Amino acid sequence: MKKMINTTTIEGILYQHDLNLKVSGENSKNPGTQYINGTIEIATDDACTNIVPVHFTYVTATTSKGNTNQTYGILKNIIDGVYGTKMKDGADKAVKVRVNSAIGLNEFYSDRNGKEELVSVKRNEGGFVNIIDELSDEKLRSTFKTDMVINKTRRVEADEERDLPERMYIEGYTFNFRGDLLPVTYTATNPAAMDYFESLDISPTAPVFTCVWGRQESKTIVRRIVEESAFGEDSVREVTSNRKDFVITGALTSPYVWDDESSITVQEISEALANREVALATMKKNQEEYRAQRNGAAAPANDDFDF
Repeated sequence: MKKMINTTTIEGILYQHDLNLKVSGENSKNPGTQYINGTIEIATDDACTNIVPVHFTYVTATTSKGNTNQTYGILKNIIDGVYGTKMKDGADKAVKVRVNSAIGLNEFYSDRNGKEELVSVKRNEGGFVNIIDELSDEKLRSTFKTDMVINKTRRVEADEERDLPERMYIEGYTFNFRGDLLPVTYTATNPAAMDYFESLDISPTAPVFTCVWGRQESKTIVRRIVEESAFGEDSVREVTSNRKDFVITGALTSPYVWDDESSITVQEISEALANREVALATMKKNQEEYRAQRNGAAAPANDDFDF
């Protein structure tokens, strides 16, 4: 398997955060280790309407090689209020940041209508944080680039009521730095992009392995709902929702060779899928044990899960 590309770059002013200092539990690999967990949100456009979150699961003061972890120091300064945020201090005093991260998945099992279902949400996971003086062009502030095995495309008509253009969903798999398989769905809205992917005749039995890139878009959608009244004033209400999307803007002119040792083989995909099933089963078991523990005794004060 080739070394997989999976990178994101998020740049802008610090909008807000929910970072916390925690201490690893007694069942973790390194009990008693202080670490930072949580999310920073970055406004990537000048109007502060495109808010892109970056999540950090476990950031310690030193790296695995024992060196000082710069990202930990910056996140600690954010917690301590050394660096300003848009929501607390205003846009002029908010610190400018750049995060070199990667696409990951926030996954958990949820009880829906009496049945446990897997919830899987794309997010920017971890990475290196830098304080910067100047911002790049807006189009370059919230980008992603990943190698992707595409096994399904689905074209959808425009939905004016929901303010959605004609689009195509590009489904398949990408990989993290450990080589773990991550199911993902991206979106294409450019007519030329939709025509291109459609021309590849992609299917589960005829997948395409290529590199795609694009922009992360995070929009707040406000719908105005009017109910006519038989007399007097109509009933008017607004419904607000957040829409996060990974929009493909480019791809390799020639996809990688499929089922080849220079790129990826069918056997490697099969093994990665099997490993994912094992990982999901372990996650589900750990989640059930944690819930049982929480219901039987007080939850740990400093930690949501043990690392």
